[in-house]
Amino acid sequence: MIAFALRAFGACLLLLGLAACAPEPAATAPEKMPSPDTSTAKSDTQGAEFVRVQGRQFVLDGKAYYPVGVNFWFGAYLGAEGEQGDRTRLLKELDLLHSLGVNNLRVLAVSEDSELVRAVRPAIVNAKGEFNESLLQGLDFLLAEMAKRNMTAVLYLNNFWQWSGGMSQYVAWHKGTPVLDPDVTGEWNAFMQNSAEFYRIADAQVRYHQVIKTLTGRVNSITGIAYHQDPTIMSWQLANEPRPGSDADGRPNVEVYIQWIKTTARLLHQLAPQQLVSTGSEGVMGSIGDPAVYVAAHELPEVDYLTFHMWAKNWGWFDAKNPAATFTGSLEKAAAYIDTHIDIANRLGKPTVLEEFGLDRDGGAFAADSGTQYRDIYYQTVFNQLHERAVAGDAIAGYNIWAWGGYGRSQRADFIWQPGDDFMGDPPQEPQGLNSVLASDASTLAIIKQSTADFASLAVTEKTALP
Repeated sequence: MIAFALRAFGACLLLLGLAACAPEPAATAPEKMPSPDTSTAKSDTQGAEFVRVQGRQFVLDGKAYYPVGVNFWFGAYLGAEGEQGDRTRLLKELDLLHSLGVNNLRVLAVSEDSELVRAVRPAIVNAKGEFNESLLQGLDFLLAEMAKRNMTAVLYLNNFWQWSGGMSQYVAWHKGTPVLDPDVTGEWNAFMQNSAEFYRIADAQVRYHQVIKTLTGRVNSITGIAYHQDPTIMSWQLANEPRPGSDADGRPNVEVYIQWIKTTARLLHQLAPQQLVSTGSEGVMGSIGDPAVYVAAHELPEVDYLTFHMWAKNWGWFDAKNPAATFTGSLEKAAAYIDTHIDIANRLGKPTVLEEFGLDRDGGAFAADSGTQYRDIYYQTVFNQLHERAVAGDAIAGYNIWAWGGYGRSQRADFIWQPGDDFMGDPPQEPQGLNSVLASDASTLAIIKQSTADFASLAVTEKTALP
């Protein structure tokens, strides 16, 4: 598969005239976990078509279904009325995505009110468990409009990282102490260990379960459909990139981490039995680098399918300032990482989705008019590999690029998001434009459109193979 990736890489170089690939200017015992409370669960309607799992595939309307799309974390924010949102822009974004063949959006469903300096504001829920109704109505509007375009949603319910409040904010609420902020302290190992305390704190789990119950039981203010009865919601996701802790110190948390996955996934199945449940895991790299931990977390019967993420820059594979020395190697590492996770999913007999991957703009620039030649090569190579494995009948069942920025633009010289700025694909802790795919990125959009068409054709050809 690496040879395949490198062949695609060479072809892209010739196509783009970049033959030289020159650079552009000791743990405590867990508290007893609360039993899932399903007292607010309701009966689901009959007859609606939900995405389901059949072996190593997703199935919808009697044929194979490949969710191919984008990360659109800020969708509920755009959907809000008034100053908090921009429904006109949201409709433009959805129409453009639909025209590209995108059929799935991965969306932040919960953000926690926080003093974290790089957390998105406003938040969806506060320390008292009170919800921002405007933002929930924004999520209502998003789901209603997605349904009109035959799109499905993956909704994640928490975040291991700081940019939406997340697990460390739950820890701070429980302890009554200031939240540990890595953007202030620079202490990422301590931050990850602090986030992982969330799994052990019974009070935090009670709060989290109540949030889950509120969302799954919510009735959409536009469609009148309860969330747990809405086929637009393909999957409830436990969190964005949950980890046992840091690579250095997370191993003592593995047991409670896996138990948390099992308990939460079971609760979601009880509250929303017709919808799927996934973890939001990065894969082996989010499992203290141990494939056995990743397998243990995803072989659970409560977890319907696997996820993995891939970050060439963050993991030290690629340097946008020195692509000539790092790009070929990053493609090799990416191909191997993809194959590893598809092979694991094959062994477990479940589908898997590459639900985050992205790359810098050329030279590490953030401006909307900067180039995307290396990103385009990277996307094309990854898409080709995923499609080849899908054609072979392997467990790769979809993808979401990170991330959709669309019509959003930063007007700031430092590209750092501030409340009131356009939302982009890059969360508030990152420079705006870093990984965002913009509506003006014509070459990238063409590559995405061809890939979605390839997977749509594959789904049609597989229709007769399914019962």
